[in-house]
Amino acid sequence: MTSDNQPGAKARIAPAGLAFLAITSLGWGFNWPITKYLVGYLPPLTLRGTTGVIGSILLAIIALLWGQTLRVPLALWPRLVLAAILNVGCWMVLMGFALLYLPASEATVVAYTMPVWASLLAWPILGERPNLLRVLSLLMAFAGLTAILGSHGFAASFSKLPGILMALGGALGFALGTVLAKKWPLHLPPVSAAAWQIGVGCFPISIVGFFVDKSNFAGLSGGGWLLFGYSTVGQFCIAYVAWFAALARLPASVAAIGTMAVPVIGVITSAVALHEPLGIGQIAALLFTLAGVALATQS
Repeated sequence: MTSDNQPGAKARIAPAGLAFLAITSLGWGFNWPITKYLVGYLPPLTLRGTTGVIGSILLAIIALLWGQTLRVPLALWPRLVLAAILNVGCWMVLMGFALLYLPASEATVVAYTMPVWASLLAWPILGERPNLLRVLSLLMAFAGLTAILGSHGFAASFSKLPGILMALGGALGFALGTVLAKKWPLHLPPVSAAAWQIGVGCFPISIVGFFVDKSNFAGLSGGGWLLFGYSTVGQFCIAYVAWFAALARLPASVAAIGTMAVPVIGVITSAVALHEPLGIGQIAALLFTLAGVALATQS
């Protein structure tokens, strides 16, 4: 049987992988308007670090209840730390600081160039040569995503350059982590793997946030605490576990392209929850982006 990582081999699309990818997209997509609300009370480092640490502890408890071991063989620690830095820590820190320089919509455009870099990196690292259908799907999804947020007037100015570079760095880091996770899998139980990666990635962020951020936990209403709970359980305990499960079952480039549904969902939920504009042009762009994602799953 040929390996999915073998050059020239046709990658298999596992239905379970697509289901996990859909859960990931919904979990992360819903978290965009929630995060937009919460950052008014909790700065990015505190919000991301705290929810991540709490989420990792809950995942560790779930893993033990399900009979999964939390023991990590000594030989796996280097790749575990690398995965945690790229897939969690790098994304959280760089995107958090990027939002200090960029509107959320513009940061999202730059951040979700990630599938472009993952598809490119998967070729030399994994031998996943991009076929014509996958290239077309990538172009469709990326063009649709750009159209969704283009109405916000993306304009790269010198003052925005630090934010653009940091968002791009976060996208490159996540893309590299996605590809390396396929090349050097952790071979840990899925919930345990998620608990360790999120914990190792977010614990340093929470420590730094504790010293440098000025947080207003007391200002959170009852509804705010519910949203904080979703950002912890929905984003980390559900979506991240589903992401690692999807990545174990799908080619890295397909999984990465599939994440472009996240900002699509984020735009729709923001329009409903935050009353942001969503006209015919934006709806058409959403459909175009989803068509590109669907096409990627057939390639």
